[in-house]
Amino acid sequence: MDADLSTVPAPRVRKRPEERRAEILDTAAAIALEEGLERITLRAVADRLNVAPGLISHYFPAAEDLVVEAFSAAATAERAQLFAASGMPVERMAQFIVRVEDARSRDMARLWLNARHLSRFRPAIGQALAAQEELDRAQLLEIIEAGVAEGVFPTGDAFAAAVRILIAVDGVGSYVNDEASFEHPSYEHFVTDAAEWALGVEPGLLHAAIARL
Repeated sequence: MDADLSTVPAPRVRKRPEERRAEILDTAAAIALEEGLERITLRAVADRLNVAPGLISHYFPAAEDLVVEAFSAAATAERAQLFAASGMPVERMAQFIVRVEDARSRDMARLWLNARHLSRFRPAIGQALAAQEELDRAQLLEIIEAGVAEGVFPTGDAFAAAVRILIAVDGVGSYVNDEASFEHPSYEHFVTDAAEWALGVEPGLLHAAIARL
């Protein structure tokens, strides 16, 4: 009698090492965004992928390494979304602000806040945090310097402007776990207002650029 093929387990697909490693990192990053960095364990990742924990430990013998790389992967993916690679400086700045002020960025804001807290106790996370901050700052600084060169951003200190804008982003993000609803325009558009001040542009310039997007 022929075997019932519906009861025969499907053969396990053997993935290339780089594919499996990327899959593990993507899964760990998803856990970080949904539940927090503390919830990343070899078992949690294995359960989501329906594999044995030993497979995860083969690629990441230390869970801490997986946590650090998951945060870095999530931050790298966010950076690709935040910073437009081309366009006029005002429009690129407006696109950045729209994305950080969007409600869909809250999971990532929680992750940054989570990483800042853990960095007090876990040096490896602190090092990853500093590295990702430097990369974000460099991207923002490039936009500002382009605007200064074109005469659209009057600031006399592009680096200081980048720092002030990122502090504004972090300041708003520090309230991401607050249950109160912040619907006042001064909260919703704080980053826009702070960026206009930091860049020395005419009040309303970035607001107008954002409205055109």
